[in-house]
Amino acid sequence: MNTKKILFVTKFEKLWFDALESMMDLRKAGYNHVVFLNVIQREKVALHRGTGYQKDEEIRLREVANIRFINWAETLFERGLEVGAYIVVGSLAKEVTTAVEKEGIDLIVVGHEKKGRIEQLYAGSDILEIIQRSRTPVLVYKYKPDQTIAAENLFERPILATRFLESSKKSFEYIKDLHPAIQRIHVVHVVDPKSLKEPSGMGVQKTRKQIRKKLDDICDILIEKGIDATPAVYIGNKLQEIENAAKEYNATMIVAGISAKVSIRERLIGSTPKALADNSAFPTLLIPLTQP
Repeated sequence: MNTKKILFVTKFEKLWFDALESMMDLRKAGYNHVVFLNVIQREKVALHRGTGYQKDEEIRLREVANIRFINWAETLFERGLEVGAYIVVGSLAKEVTTAVEKEGIDLIVVGHEKKGRIEQLYAGSDILEIIQRSRTPVLVYKYKPDQTIAAENLFERPILATRFLESSKKSFEYIKDLHPAIQRIHVVHVVDPKSLKEPSGMGVQKTRKQIRKKLDDICDILIEKGIDATPAVYIGNKLQEIENAAKEYNATMIVAGISAKVSIRERLIGSTPKALADNSAFPTLLIPLTQP
């Protein structure tokens, strides 16, 4: 099994070593190399002192990050993992992309950073930009509501949200290769009520059976891989129903495919995968349509 690499991107405020520890089951799928990345943004260095760019502040921030990375690396070395680290000054998306290309990264892990709609519109989304630039799966990590507890085993019980699009096929292919890190998975599809050709009870049941057949086919393949897979059909608002499914099945995270091409409409109102990454209470793994 080839060694796969995780890029752990942290600013320390919202993503700590315990988050990485919750992903250690990925070692069963060959993820035995972790690369730490801390990006020092120039504007943050300047704002800290309220003046122009401060070189001494940059040096201080580098040293703080270096000490933390050394401590984290020692723990991983003891467990037999390979470790690398980058501490750089620049923009987040650009530096992440550079590290991905240089290291041959297989999974990017970032902390959740909530932005307002206006800020997203004008500044864009770091997550979408990273996906567009690198085409590498991105895990948006989120702590439980009290912000103090990490999931025990993040990949143990995911929800796979599928739309039967090409992007959904990619997410399915990615997930099935994570066995045996994944023990159980619920494959979920949400039907838009507006798409029902027959809004009667009989029409709803007919649609449900058609969707269920597709989900059963997906689950059968996952079961052959050794993953306990169960299908589920919901009707309603996609974002809300996926969130409901995750709560109902006590999921550890949500997995969704996402197109690397972002339309103007998606920038204005957002796509379901991006909305999950921004608004869901659960960690969200986004699998881009085109991968390296």
